[in-house]
Amino acid sequence: MHANHLFDSGNYPIYTGPAAWDALNAFFGSCNYSKIFILVDENTNEYCLSLVVRKAKVLAGATVLKIESGEQNKSIEVCTKLWRLLMNHGADRRSLLVNIGGGVISDLGGFVAATFMRGIQFINIPTTLLAQVDASIGSKVGVDMDGIKNQIGLFSDPLAVFVITEFLHTLPQRHLRSGYAEMIKHALIADPEYWKVITKQGFDNDLGWEYLIEQSMQIKQQVVKFDPFERNLRKVLNFGHTIGHGLESYSLLHDEKPMLHGEAIAIGMICEAFISNKMCGLPEDELKEIVAYVNASFGYRELNGDLALEVLEIIKHDKKSVDGHCRLTLLKNIGKAVIDQECTPDVIVDSMHFYLNSSLVLAI
Repeated sequence: MHANHLFDSGNYPIYTGPAAWDALNAFFGSCNYSKIFILVDENTNEYCLSLVVRKAKVLAGATVLKIESGEQNKSIEVCTKLWRLLMNHGADRRSLLVNIGGGVISDLGGFVAATFMRGIQFINIPTTLLAQVDASIGSKVGVDMDGIKNQIGLFSDPLAVFVITEFLHTLPQRHLRSGYAEMIKHALIADPEYWKVITKQGFDNDLGWEYLIEQSMQIKQQVVKFDPFERNLRKVLNFGHTIGHGLESYSLLHDEKPMLHGEAIAIGMICEAFISNKMCGLPEDELKEIVAYVNASFGYRELNGDLALEVLEIIKHDKKSVDGHCRLTLLKNIGKAVIDQECTPDVIVDSMHFYLNSSLVLAI
């Protein structure tokens, strides 16, 4: 990766590398906003905001808006509070919102910006691995409703995204690992060579992330640029996410310490790899390879054996379902995904039962 690498998303630039700070300052040097607002949660307020303001001094006078962290706060109720704060602090259509944080911040902040006064401009400064390789890229913004992920939302482009890897040093290992699930997904859907690199290296809290982040960003950007509104190819990015989102929503409703997004997606990938084997001919050895690596990376999670039917009901409300029928992205091989595979409820329930026994699957 070059010192100041620019990914062309088609509609907005994504800067990464050591000189991303320079790009951020250049961005503000070329823009003129009536007011600048910064959205943070308690974690990015404590660990990231001061560094951003120190590096981009124009932000010293910005108005800081704070929310509590966690998927449960990605809601219309929190949006209403933020819209009111923007209004009370004199925001107008020439204002800018700077989203500093993980996937909740970029999803929620982008939605707030896109809907306030029919749209104000925003940029993303993702601070988690999950947001850097996935959530802050692709122009999807939105909120959850009634425990269902991303039920309300739209496509809205940021002006730019600035990926600064030094923020990863502020993350607990659990949150790093959550982002790693999306990187595994990128390899499984698009690049068998990248899969070999990931499985050979393994998850390591101290590894250099730049190369892996670059590979994942390239995969996602190629897909999004070709199909920005998810009418066809972009659906490949949903692998692991239909069942994964169902499990994440279930966990938010029932668990004292809910699963992180990537933890649920890891389980979802095992379930959907099982379905891929049954429906699309994913070879048995590749299924075992996926199960062994994902479980080795995330650990096997004990789940309530009765959750399958409730998760299935949640999945029926997933935005990817059509006429109540579940449509999944599955794998023909590692690195080759197929979209719009209609799955019966029985197969989905069987896949969750398969996960419950997946700790018995041995590495090849």
